[in-house]
Amino acid sequence: MNRVNRAPVDVDLALVGGGGAASLVLAALDRHGVRDLRVAVVDPVHKRGQDRTWAFWDRPGNDLDPVLSASWRQVEVVTAQRRRVLDLAPLRYAMLRSGPVYDRAAAAERRLGVRRIVAAADALDDDGERVLVRADGSAVLRASWVLDSRPRPPRRPGRTNWLQHFRGWWLASDTPVFDADRAVLMDFRTPQPARGVSFGYVLPVSDRYALVEYTEFSPARLTDAGYDAALAGYRDLLGLDPVRLVVREVEDGVIPMTDAPFDAHPSPRVVRLGTAGGATRPSTGFTFSAMRRQAEQVARALAAGRPPVPAPAYPRRHLWMDAVALRALDRGGVSGPEFFDRLFDRNPAERVLRFLDGATSPAEELAVMSSTRLSPMVAATAGDAADRLRARLVRGRRSR
Repeated sequence: MNRVNRAPVDVDLALVGGGGAASLVLAALDRHGVRDLRVAVVDPVHKRGQDRTWAFWDRPGNDLDPVLSASWRQVEVVTAQRRRVLDLAPLRYAMLRSGPVYDRAAAAERRLGVRRIVAAADALDDDGERVLVRADGSAVLRASWVLDSRPRPPRRPGRTNWLQHFRGWWLASDTPVFDADRAVLMDFRTPQPARGVSFGYVLPVSDRYALVEYTEFSPARLTDAGYDAALAGYRDLLGLDPVRLVVREVEDGVIPMTDAPFDAHPSPRVVRLGTAGGATRPSTGFTFSAMRRQAEQVARALAAGRPPVPAPAYPRRHLWMDAVALRALDRGGVSGPEFFDRLFDRNPAERVLRFLDGATSPAEELAVMSSTRLSPMVAATAGDAADRLRARLVRGRRSR
């Protein structure tokens, strides 16, 4: 590992932040045979091991197959009224733990000859031709391009600002208690918060080992005791005997769910990835699939000698629909369990999942949106339009 140098080093590409987004980029560069670039990573921590779990849907038969912890062709969506089993074909729901992702990135670093600077980046000074990367008060790199995956606030506050926040227990049982062939995608039988949505889910690796998680979409996080009580309640709801279970690991997380705009290209030669680059879907908090697309687009562009600027993570019309849905949920126009139940009840599961990934046509999106109750969505659309107009007028007055 390289410590901070006194004189800046010239590189073609600097990755600022070394988490999941940067790891996917390194692996993609290696996979596409990009060997003629000088690459550096600037991050105070060299990520290793299992510090998070990603769940996502995709098609089988790709580069992630060998490193998945588990995948399922069927999932359940459960409400107080019924248990719905969804066939995802031709897609699958998949679980990937961070350890193999970091291991692939480390192997790619060695093959690509990546320089690693163990420090926190303080500033990125972009003059339009090169970016000076400063860390620990010193200029450490001059880069032709910077990919910045550090958490960053949005360009301006959103009209609706929620969080997806969760805690999960990796539970080991001494007897078979899980269905390894089927994941629970959303179980809305959990007590619903006064403002927001809650659900549990179960991702089984085997019939004796699974990630059992409690998730909320709401404006604020719970206390540690609140998460543990919610998880214990969901474990009991599943009929799992705590005497027969051992908690092997605990995972926590929080992801923004907001209609605030994130600036994915803040200066000529700085590109943001991950949540800061718009990869988080506002209506669900899902991030991994878009983060993976960004990495693939960056690697393909560099392999072809083009600027490493990925396409927007989601179509603008999807972000507008997410803003309307978030507003309707936040103002109580629709209930979360009803909203998601109707989506899966009135559409093929594969269409809903492609919609959440930003991969549907306008006609399919019309079908998805018509699944929801009309009057609260019309009210939310009108309110969103009025707020957007007021914000534009305010910005116009400030710019005079």
